[in-house]
Amino acid sequence: MALFDKAWARQTGGQFVLRIEDTDRNRLVEGSEQQIYDSLEWLGLGPDESPLVGGPYAPYKQSERLDTYRPFVDQLIADGHAYYCWCSSERLADLRKQRADAHSPETGYDRLCLGMTREERAKLPGFTETPVVRMHIPDDVELGFHDLIRGDVRAPHPDDQVILKADGFPTYHMAVVVDDHLMGIDTVVRGEEWISSTPKHLLLYKWLGWQAPQFAHMPLLRNTDKSKISKRKNPAARLMWFREQGYLPEALRNFLQLLAYPTLAEGQEMESYESFISRFRWEDISTGGPVFDTAKLDWLNGMCIRSLDAGELADRVLAYAVEAGQLTDPSDDDVATLRAAMPLVQERLTLLSEAVPKLAFLLEPDEELGFDEDSVAKLKGDPTAITAAAIEALCDLEDFTAEPIQAALRAGICEAMGIKPRVAFAPIRVGVTGSRVSPPLFESMEILGRDSTLTRLRRFAETLAR
Repeated sequence: MALFDKAWARQTGGQFVLRIEDTDRNRLVEGSEQQIYDSLEWLGLGPDESPLVGGPYAPYKQSERLDTYRPFVDQLIADGHAYYCWCSSERLADLRKQRADAHSPETGYDRLCLGMTREERAKLPGFTETPVVRMHIPDDVELGFHDLIRGDVRAPHPDDQVILKADGFPTYHMAVVVDDHLMGIDTVVRGEEWISSTPKHLLLYKWLGWQAPQFAHMPLLRNTDKSKISKRKNPAARLMWFREQGYLPEALRNFLQLLAYPTLAEGQEMESYESFISRFRWEDISTGGPVFDTAKLDWLNGMCIRSLDAGELADRVLAYAVEAGQLTDPSDDDVATLRAAMPLVQERLTLLSEAVPKLAFLLEPDEELGFDEDSVAKLKGDPTAITAAAIEALCDLEDFTAEPIQAALRAGICEAMGIKPRVAFAPIRVGVTGSRVSPPLFESMEILGRDSTLTRLRRFAETLAR
């Protein structure tokens, strides 16, 4: 929603407004509000007006605007468009059960309280002292409206919606209409689950004598099994999860864009947000229930990583690693090593979180490097002789850079011992990196330097001799 909302605001010279709609006090989750701020900031979708940024229509939290709503509720009651309802929650639950047992198509409120005074209603069962306020939906309510994405839409007939709860808080329906009008909102972007509520909102605009905004109802994201994404069941529904995993914000933003919008050109899936803004049109959004497939996101993230300058990638990896706890107070030498090694793994990364584990052997003290037992066990030929020959070939090598290192090892092992490179270099890789699988060997040895490389190979030779 924020991605497309902000694109429209930028394209039209408008303001992207973030309002915290927290009138349903039973559904508040500690920390969720901060999560919204953090997510939008990380994705580069920060609002122009919000509780944190401020703006001309503050406050931007509905729980801080309660005095704003009550006069409009009273106006609706006075005009006959709303009424008090004293029905207890028990009575409403019984009503729903009776209808379900009778397989009744009726689902809305039965209007028991309509036209009654408090005294009249108190004489009947299921009375509660503190009433709610309900809309009085006319039988001929207009059910059709124009949607920026879907064109002409027809919604089901609404029931007498509660607009003011017993706790004095307005429901979403009342608060959002009042706030959108008072804050000058001319385009409302929300999920398709709110299509059925739009006739109620249009009625409120009409009754209060206000110009209604445009509506754009976005399709809901789906899991790969086509079920609706649930924040309770799917950790990926929490945007900061992607940051924690090591995704780049521009990759996630690009991915979200692709879920409901055509590509810039056939086969061209990577696109800057600025390019997207320039060509954005509501009518081009797909309504087909986009599937959130993280395999596609992984591919996009890898592509974005490879598009970065190695220095910028190093900055991002270091920032991620410190925040994620992969590195604790890295030394200047550690930072320099990671920067030098970043080109070795850039083509192999899918996530930022993979970089430090792949390069961890470069940060290990030579005396503490462990040699993976399975890797040692799978070495072919005579690893002891190969390791000894490698030490001899490198011992006096003055130009300890990748090409001379490779040339020396080929001459001292492959040619001198008649061994194929794959067999010859495997023990050296384990001795230097601790594993049979690692970033490019000779470049890694160059970064380690001759002294560290030889120290590791001698330790490995001792291990093989045991």
